[in-house]
Amino acid sequence: MRRRSLAITLITALALTVLPAAAPAAERTVSVEATATIRVPNDSASVGLSVSLERSTRGGALRAVSAQLRGVIAAVGSIPGVGAGDVRTGRISIDKRTRGRKTLFRASEGVGVTLHEPARAGDLVSAAIAAGATGVRGPTYFVGDTEAAYAKGLAAAFEKAKVKAAALAAQAGAALGPALTISEGGNAEIIPFEDKAAAAPVCGTGAVGKLAAGDCASSPPTKPGASSVTATVGVVFSLL
Repeated sequence: MRRRSLAITLITALALTVLPAAAPAAERTVSVEATATIRVPNDSASVGLSVSLERSTRGGALRAVSAQLRGVIAAVGSIPGVGAGDVRTGRISIDKRTRGRKTLFRASEGVGVTLHEPARAGDLVSAAIAAGATGVRGPTYFVGDTEAAYAKGLAAAFEKAKVKAAALAAQAGAALGPALTISEGGNAEIIPFEDKAAAAPVCGTGAVGKLAAGDCASSPPTKPGASSVTATVGVVFSLL
């Protein structure tokens, strides 16, 4: 009888050791998504410049444009904010034109300039025209360091998500805990500043392509403005 009682006791003890532990209570969380749009100052500008000249021969027109464009490139290269690789040449064209009985050849070539001190865009335009540029397009302002700008947008979106989550937590009678997971949304967007007046001649009142050095007695006023940056995040916070 004693042996039987001892066996029952051992079996009961063994059974207790293999019983699964009680599952922990599920952690309470709140999941939110937020989109933020912020304004970031433009730190760069792009300006298009061109030289168009007419001569009696194709070769003469091309040589004249090449010589004048070299002067334009040298002039814009001396502007603070224009570095190595910030000036790039564009398409070259030569067209035959007839005026009465006279045949002329019009050669054209352009350059694109990236300026990292956008407030100097007016100085760049004035220098280019003084050096012989006959056409101007721009300036167009934009954010050069897009990664840093987007990081600011993400930070703003996270703060917005945190405010939303705190409001929901209060409604549930809880306090907001730390962020458990963070996911980046897919509707990231950086919209550059656009000035529709930039399509018009920057200096003088003549048509683009017929600007003279005297059309810019002083540098035209320019204001870089800001671009809008949009970012979205999804965050899961714990509830305390």
